[in-house]
Amino acid sequence: MTRSKGPGSTTKSDAVITSGEVDFGGLSDLLGYHVRRAQGAVHRDLMQTLGDVKLSQKQVAVLWLARCNTGVSQGSIGAVLGMDRATMMALVDRLEARGLLVRERSVVDARRRELRLTPAGEKLFGKARSRIAAHEARMKRQFTPQELRTLINMLRRFESG
Repeated sequence: MTRSKGPGSTTKSDAVITSGEVDFGGLSDLLGYHVRRAQGAVHRDLMQTLGDVKLSQKQVAVLWLARCNTGVSQGSIGAVLGMDRATMMALVDRLEARGLLVRERSVVDARRRELRLTPAGEKLFGKARSRIAAHEARMKRQFTPQELRTLINMLRRFESG
């Protein structure tokens, strides 16, 4: 199919994803549309993979970073994950209520709250991490090693704003 102009026109890329009677009208030419669809597919697979672990992506990321950076402040983790203070606090509250991490006052700065995984947090994180490895392997099988490096490098361009 060739490109045509005007309302309701379709492109070759529209034809690939058109289902039934739905006219994408150029929607499939939008970068954001494809990024969001890909993110949704990856997220659904991850949530299914984590299953009974009952952790969100953000919760896993907080546990991951707290584990790898013992005594890191919740503000630092929130900043690197792009979360505002209120969101980060609520997320840490939920993890703390589940007994997965503790928030301790810093001996260096009493205003600072440092995060540490509890033994239960270490155990659940280990379970989540092994499941995430399986999820990652499934996702990465769709690309050659070179394609994967290229894709990651291209996606990183969005991170810098």
